[in-house]
Amino acid sequence: MKALEGLRVLDVTQVMAGPFCAMLLADLGADVVKIEPPAGDSTRQMPGAIGADSPSFNAVNRGKRSVVVNLKSDEGRAVVTRLARSTDILIENYRPGVMDALGLGYASLASANPRLVYASISGYGQTGPLRDKGGFDLIAQGVAGIMSITGEPGGAPIKAGVPLTDLGAGLFALVGILAAVRARDRSGVGQQVDTSLVDAGVALSLWEATEYFSGSGVPAPMGSAHRMNAPYQAVRCADGYITIGAANERLFRRLCDVLGHPEWAAMPEFADNASRVRNRQTLADRIETITAAQPCSHWLAALERAEIPCGPINDYAQVFADPQIQARGMVVEVDHPTLGRLKALGSPIKLSATPPDVQRRAPMLGEHTDQVLAEAGYSSAEIAELRRVGAVA
Repeated sequence: MKALEGLRVLDVTQVMAGPFCAMLLADLGADVVKIEPPAGDSTRQMPGAIGADSPSFNAVNRGKRSVVVNLKSDEGRAVVTRLARSTDILIENYRPGVMDALGLGYASLASANPRLVYASISGYGQTGPLRDKGGFDLIAQGVAGIMSITGEPGGAPIKAGVPLTDLGAGLFALVGILAAVRARDRSGVGQQVDTSLVDAGVALSLWEATEYFSGSGVPAPMGSAHRMNAPYQAVRCADGYITIGAANERLFRRLCDVLGHPEWAAMPEFADNASRVRNRQTLADRIETITAAQPCSHWLAALERAEIPCGPINDYAQVFADPQIQARGMVVEVDHPTLGRLKALGSPIKLSATPPDVQRRAPMLGEHTDQVLAEAGYSSAEIAELRRVGAVA
């Protein structure tokens, strides 16, 4: 059995945070039924699309079953309510209040199925003065402070290169869902899980919050440097940059030896980590004066010999060609009826007895409508009538 085999999930989400959360549940063995509007999840039309299929949609929807339901119709909403009666988990990412207005909010569906775990992912959360605002990753990164500390000192605000708040909200929702399912195993009663993109961005700001709460001022951009350790950043070599993480006394002394300046370890301004952090830029300048004279390969080899944590700064062509990445199963291939042979990301979750299944494609639009409705007890005639009135497709 897969880890979550036997759990039924209704995925009433679009784009990234919600679909990503639901996909991880599918990877782990849950039966995830994706409820899509007649036009499909908007990621189906992202670049590279062929008809109603795109690589972007497949990236966050593998292993699911697709049912097209028109939530603007009474009959369509009744279908979702019926499906929810035999569902363990429902995930939605509408603005707060929208699902309530549709008659599909937590209170309504929990009255029909008290065991339901109902996860809501939104821009700002289900409470607070900004609850009604929509949210996107870019906006949330700005509101949560991430853009204020990303980039080089004095530069323009920059967002993180990956959608941190989208993916973070999906991951936090996943943790909440699994905790709520475990609590339900004991109590027999489900609950609502509430997380947001902004909450996720703030929660991920651990070192920045620590710096501010400790009275050290408002955190500012630091490039690739670390707020709590030095040297711990990218450094310039003759032909590019590498990363060095000499984050304790033993490693710093080794680094000084590799660079040919063992006396640095005894200098008052570099004598301990707190001193090195205060004099971070001076230290970085000294290091780069030396490293800039030789290519990246020279310094990576020397640092590896001294067992000092270091690494290259790869582009994504180098990432996916890396034997370590391949050995860890982080690149998989799946066959798709429209898009052909697709490469996709594997799962970072490694389980020895119940590993994730990541080699299933995402569904075609409405591919499983009849199948899922039949499982819910609808007859062929009833399904045909729902399709005739535009409630399903």
